[in-house]
Amino acid sequence: MKTLNEWLTAYGRDHKNPLNQKIHKVCVPLIMWSLLGLLWAIPVPGVFISIPYLNWSTLFCLGCLVFYFLIAPKVFFLMAVVSGVLLATVAVVAATGWLWQISLIIFVVAWMGQFYGHKVEGQKPSFLEDLQFLLIGPIWVFKGFLIQKSL
Repeated sequence: MKTLNEWLTAYGRDHKNPLNQKIHKVCVPLIMWSLLGLLWAIPVPGVFISIPYLNWSTLFCLGCLVFYFLIAPKVFFLMAVVSGVLLATVAVVAATGWLWQISLIIFVVAWMGQFYGHKVEGQKPSFLEDLQFLLIGPIWVFKGFLIQKSL
């Protein structure tokens, strides 16, 4: 498995343009939130009902957190906090009854932003090379919260 430095260096090669970087810092968290919202909106089996907040969204987060732990424990802790905040806000919106509609709109618009950013960059999105980059994008966006010397 690649190290954190290797992942971030590889991801950074396709994200040098300042406009593309700004777009990513807005769109990646929106894509994360909207994906969690879409997963939250999928009906769950009856067995899930007895455990509060057990749904496809929280299971997806747990799987992602395993990947992040394997990269670096500090990434795991950062992304656990980020995931917790995103899931909490998704739960609030879910109570309105409009979660899947709002999530779908945000998902589409944010991906349009991402592809525009890559058009400006002149590089194809990294995940077209390796799907694992879909999990590296959030680390790259939030890496300022990590201790830079140890990256």
